[in-house]
Amino acid sequence: MSSLPKLQRFNENVLSKYQIYNSIFITLPFDTIDDTGVLLPLLHKVCEKGFDLNKNPTEIVEHFFKKYQENPTEKEKTDLLFRFIQFIERQVVLFDAIEDAAFPIVNNMDGFGTLRSSKESATLSNKKDQLRAYLEDFKVRIVLTAHPTQFYPGSVLGIITDLDKAIQNDDLLLIKKLLAQLGRTPFYKKEKPTPFDEAVSLVWYLEHVFYHSVPKIYNYIQHHVYDGKPIDNEIIDLGFWPGGDRDGNPFVTTEITLNVAERLRQTVLRSYYRDVRRLKRRFTFDGVQDILARVEKRLYKHVVRSYTKVNFSQKILLEELYAAREIIVNEHQSLFVEELNDFINKVRIFGFHFATLDIRQDSRVHHKAFVQIVKDLQSQGDTTFPENYLSLSEEEQIKILSVVKGSIDSSILTDDISVKTIESIYALKTIQQRNGERGANRYIISNNQTALNVMETFAMLNLCGFENELPVDVIPLFETVEDLENAEEVMRTLYSNRVYRHHLLKRKNKQTIMCGFSDGTKDGGYLMANWGIFKAKEALTRVSREYDIEVIFFDGRGGPPARGGGKTHQFYASLGPTIEDKEIQLTVQGQTISSNFGTVDSSQYNLEQLLSSGIKNDIFTKDQLNEEHRTLMNDLADISYKSYVNFKNHPKFLPYLEKMSTLKYYAKTNIGSRPSKRSNSDTLDFSQLRAIPFVGSWSQLKQNVPGFFGVGTALKKYEDAGRFDEVVEFYNASDFFRTLLENSVMSLTKSFFGLTAYMAEDEEFGEFWTLIYEEYKTTKRLLLKLTGHTELMENFPVGKASIEIREQIVLPLLTIQQYALKKIQELQKSENMDTDKIEIYEKMVMRSLFGNINASRNSA
Repeated sequence: MSSLPKLQRFNENVLSKYQIYNSIFITLPFDTIDDTGVLLPLLHKVCEKGFDLNKNPTEIVEHFFKKYQENPTEKEKTDLLFRFIQFIERQVVLFDAIEDAAFPIVNNMDGFGTLRSSKESATLSNKKDQLRAYLEDFKVRIVLTAHPTQFYPGSVLGIITDLDKAIQNDDLLLIKKLLAQLGRTPFYKKEKPTPFDEAVSLVWYLEHVFYHSVPKIYNYIQHHVYDGKPIDNEIIDLGFWPGGDRDGNPFVTTEITLNVAERLRQTVLRSYYRDVRRLKRRFTFDGVQDILARVEKRLYKHVVRSYTKVNFSQKILLEELYAAREIIVNEHQSLFVEELNDFINKVRIFGFHFATLDIRQDSRVHHKAFVQIVKDLQSQGDTTFPENYLSLSEEEQIKILSVVKGSIDSSILTDDISVKTIESIYALKTIQQRNGERGANRYIISNNQTALNVMETFAMLNLCGFENELPVDVIPLFETVEDLENAEEVMRTLYSNRVYRHHLLKRKNKQTIMCGFSDGTKDGGYLMANWGIFKAKEALTRVSREYDIEVIFFDGRGGPPARGGGKTHQFYASLGPTIEDKEIQLTVQGQTISSNFGTVDSSQYNLEQLLSSGIKNDIFTKDQLNEEHRTLMNDLADISYKSYVNFKNHPKFLPYLEKMSTLKYYAKTNIGSRPSKRSNSDTLDFSQLRAIPFVGSWSQLKQNVPGFFGVGTALKKYEDAGRFDEVVEFYNASDFFRTLLENSVMSLTKSFFGLTAYMAEDEEFGEFWTLIYEEYKTTKRLLLKLTGHTELMENFPVGKASIEIREQIVLPLLTIQQYALKKIQELQKSENMDTDKIEIYEKMVMRSLFGNINASRNSA
């Protein structure tokens, strides 16, 4: 790696290359308007100058047409704007590919936060034995989740991959051809994808990225930490939500769940088949060749011919490979044995499942289904539940739910939701039979409020024919501020239940608990959501340790700081001894998958950062909050919470989102299979609104409200009271508080209020826009004062530079989007509403969503 400063490496290998390749790209003739690429830089200049002069998007676009077009018709104007959108989308892809190609040059792959750095630090401080002991239990689980902004079709992903390689090789001729191909390849889908389509899109990352990056990390640990000895721990687990997440997507069916699980199985076996064919070229020795030929034949049956009989498993495959290794070591001087070991490690890590398919459903749906199941069973004369069950107290119901067993016939159920719920559990059983237990062994209950929610799920699982012990983890998901506060009591009730406690004993005395950042922020604002989760984890750690249970926290994180994203590894490194940290589990969504795990290099680097954050927190430093810091954090969170709740309750809050943002257009696009809200109501109900379109809409407005609102108000209280130095001391002393605010700074950096400044003059929403802008200015001013910086993200120059370039690329796109939204509003107010024109501008808004989303990389 070059010894040049990181920012200089970025400028030379990313910025300069983008300028060169973009100049080639804009001259390529791939559309009907030959001068689109020439006109786009002119529009960019007009936008920059226009916003500097406080012009609004409509004035800027109209000025561009007046200056650079000769009396264009309305159709010529809209056609050109659509071409600009098409160009900018592809410019974002080009920049992504260049940044990905330069990743190992810009980032120090052996530097701070990598495994090599952690291993060397442990060696120097005589803690290598401690590191070995820690890694025997510690795990990172990355769970890929379906996302309405993960919309690239496979054809585009393939071009991006090829472009990445061509850029690394400086192959100018191939780059030019790929850019031309990119220009002609459609990005958007004409039809909504199904949940299965979304799953296939994410399986691409498993096959082409994680299959290579995860074993590289495992092999490094085995060779350099354990000196080549076997490790009885996979260290990195992969999870998968598309096809199993019924709460996230009501269009998921039992058939889709089974098909996705089979696709995962087929994909990993196909990868094994390719590896075995390569290994056969190396192991041409007596005995070994026969084993590999036998393995190849069995894999061929299951992959190429889709063999349906379950007569092949991870255990059988490993037995064959261990036998081959013994022959190589004993009879052939271990020749090429490291290549076989690499393959053995892959089979141990990925099994026959590739990634664990999680099942998830909302507790309210569960409860409704369960009540109907009880009624249907009772109507059939079944005595599993007493006649008065539904009128019993929660405590009495839990006693009954603890001990019920059976095998429900779904055909006797009269309610569609009940049938789907029971069938999803039977599907889980089928998946375990084909893919192994790790194929699907987690059932997540979202919106979990009570112990009854968990026990109803526990009972339904036990009523689906599982014999002996239940091979499934029941995982409550606590999301709202209130639910997080009640979480300790919920778990105490469960741990006190003799039967449930026995279930945990058979599950290695481990209880996974999920905390949802997305809905927490939507519900309580940025500071309260993060602090609420922190306190809930401390309380849950205490109660779990009290019952001698190891709690594992699974974080439902989105891409942006507003949904728990941002500098994730720094956040985990900042957790102290009061929070259990034997595993790091988190969801990864949308553009965050492609930006953090889109290539083998970036995937390896970011996985290592997460592993090292756990190592740092446990072995090297323990960042523990003192009582003064806790009191301060409590007060800041409370002030912020009140400010956010007042803002959320403002009479213009929902109308502003509905009329002035892109919120309703998320539901109209074909970028995702699921609806943007949980209910079918035509009116906008905040409680039913999903966090993704909520946060994404603020991002499209370049206001990023959920990532900062209330922070400035909280800090200002301390400034006004002459106590700001206390906050400064807290910031300098606590990694947790510092990481929290640095992530909020990222939200501010991606904001641009000049885009919507015209709204200040709006008769209906002017006062509301000003309220947001004033909080933004207060937050920005006080965070700069707190950090001692003159600019946002001053201490992260490369991240800041990347954001600035991306924001520059999409500036015309954002301007076009606001122009289209304004046109729609004007047309809707006119007496003779032109629905054809409205449809054109609505399409313009929807098409402009894509590029903005991808440029932000973690906007929703």
